[in-house]
Amino acid sequence: GFFSSCEGNSVERKIYIPLNKTAPCVRLLNATHQIGCQSSISGDTGVIHVVEKEEDLNWVLADGPHPPYMILLDGNLFNRLVMQQLKGTSRVSGLAVSIAKPNPPQGFSPGLKCPNDGFGVYSKDYGPQYAHCNRTVWNPVGSGLSYEDFDFPIFLLEDANETQVIKQCYQDHNVPTDGSGPEYPLCAMQLFSHMHAVTSTVTCMRRNSIQNTFSINPETVCDPLLDYNVWSTLHPINSSEKVDPKKEFIMVATRIDSHSFFWNIAPGAESAVSSFVTHLAAAEALHKASDVHLLQRNIMFTFFQGETFDYIGSSRMVYDMEKDKFPLRLENIHSFVELNQVALRNGSILWMHTDPVSRLNKKLHIQNKKGGTVNSSVGANVTLQEVGFSQSLPPSSFQRFLRARHIPGVVLTDHQASFQNRYYQSMYDTPENIRMQYPEGLSPEETLEYVTDTAKSLAEVATVVARALYRLAGGANDTSAIQADPKTITQMLYGFLIKMNNSWFQSIIKPDLKGILGDDVPQHYVAVSSPVNTTYLVQYVLANLTGTVVNLTKEECLNPEKTPNAEKEMYDYAWVQGSLDPNSTSRVPYCVRSTVRLSKALSPAFELREWGSTEYSTWTESRWKEIRARIFLVASKELEIITLVVGIAILVFSLVATHFINAKADVLFSIPRDPGAVAY
Repeated sequence: GFFSSCEGNSVERKIYIPLNKTAPCVRLLNATHQIGCQSSISGDTGVIHVVEKEEDLNWVLADGPHPPYMILLDGNLFNRLVMQQLKGTSRVSGLAVSIAKPNPPQGFSPGLKCPNDGFGVYSKDYGPQYAHCNRTVWNPVGSGLSYEDFDFPIFLLEDANETQVIKQCYQDHNVPTDGSGPEYPLCAMQLFSHMHAVTSTVTCMRRNSIQNTFSINPETVCDPLLDYNVWSTLHPINSSEKVDPKKEFIMVATRIDSHSFFWNIAPGAESAVSSFVTHLAAAEALHKASDVHLLQRNIMFTFFQGETFDYIGSSRMVYDMEKDKFPLRLENIHSFVELNQVALRNGSILWMHTDPVSRLNKKLHIQNKKGGTVNSSVGANVTLQEVGFSQSLPPSSFQRFLRARHIPGVVLTDHQASFQNRYYQSMYDTPENIRMQYPEGLSPEETLEYVTDTAKSLAEVATVVARALYRLAGGANDTSAIQADPKTITQMLYGFLIKMNNSWFQSIIKPDLKGILGDDVPQHYVAVSSPVNTTYLVQYVLANLTGTVVNLTKEECLNPEKTPNAEKEMYDYAWVQGSLDPNSTSRVPYCVRSTVRLSKALSPAFELREWGSTEYSTWTESRWKEIRARIFLVASKELEIITLVVGIAILVFSLVATHFINAKADVLFSIPRDPGAVAY
């Protein structure tokens, strides 16, 4: 219509090409530092130069006659060495990074070599020989890039077509000829990502506090990273009261968040998804066991949010348990089993890590016999092996519980020492990293149902975990019937790693939440607005796998307190969409009763207003006004000056002309008298 043609012909459309599929690097802050990137307040601009090999950097750093430059950097060169060179020069105004295809073979992790260092159990007072990863460097490929501070904007180009548009613009206008600079006009890029917070969490939270106290329209400059933990129990417990101190619980834990250098790009296939999917499958297998109601110990399934950022979720749950703000106390925890990264096993081995300092772990008999195998009837064996006694625990939520109380426990992983995962906390920790492969030509529905080898492998792990938990909880019967379902796992992997908007996820969530199922690749960053999609989906998948369908109407399901025998303190009720009726487009909704609950995952540092805490996580995310990127052509400085001078000259001339015309208006514009008119 008329409006779209007006819009299409607008001057801005003719000058700029917007880049719509980008992810920025943003600023995060903790008690002492700021990390990440930002642009100047009006955005940063530079002439584009494509860097595909290290030699191309010379043009940017020394030879090029048109600084500052905006670099289009090949993903394989996005490493610490190159970034340190770019950081030390004023000739670079920003960076657009293209994704390396295939994944960088040497590995890429912008995380730390020693993740969450200083916030686990090891310190100068407890196992000092293990502190700061002294014995084992867990993430040897970690470059720490995510924890550096850059004073120029860095964007990820997610769309290969947009990358091609930029390269084409560069080819047409910017390629140096015979070692000399290209002719104007040149192709330039502008990146906007100005951050409002500076220095540290202490500074930005103090500013927030002053604004809230004295300003009528307070402007927040940063927000704490926060979300919710998801938890449920095998036997229902009263969530509004304290559990009897004599009741024993086995706590099963995993993290559900990940991170990368770029904001909200956190696929986390191996670092998070593989373990929480295995955990969910083990919970389902246990709930299906016939004699599960006879177990003398209860089992608590816990999914922690924000663990990537110095254990936000687990430190909060420990804090709540200590302060009697949670149904369980630490004394109720009989033992602890944590699933860490489990998708990249070498052969059949699953490693058991225990704490060498407390060594209370002798109580924990996960194996039938030392070094024996727990047969899983999926057709392969999982061998549980203990790591040597001289090795510390890997970074894990269990460490936060050990800080508060000596609880026997194990952390199960696919790595004996340093991580198998060469893409820890990076944009390359994708389904390919955990070897998920599908045959060509499957429809989305067939892909959702197709059981991958990865799903079969994780089902073996889930089966072993479920059987071990059954034994730990006091189960005495044969465990061969306890079996994790590879079909459930394959659907979860597809939903959490490839496409959230699938028929299974649609059927298990509440109708008012269907908006969270976007078509983009799922991301598992903890963020500052909560709950995030991952939290909701883990909550409803857990309810679907471990809950029961109850015959309640929509009104009864939504208001259980008015429904007789609903036991609202014991159970949570959810009215979910249900699957599509085969013969129509309408759904068949139903009510699910489960023991699934959410609990706050906000660091205690913010509850206590101790923004400089060294005990608890202090991570905040800066606020910003706008984030966008665009390319356009720029003229030479000479042409711009000539245009300006000519413009001023025309303006001066027009002013003089206007003044002259105005002064002589009576002469120039007088009406001539008609000679035939008679004067009276």
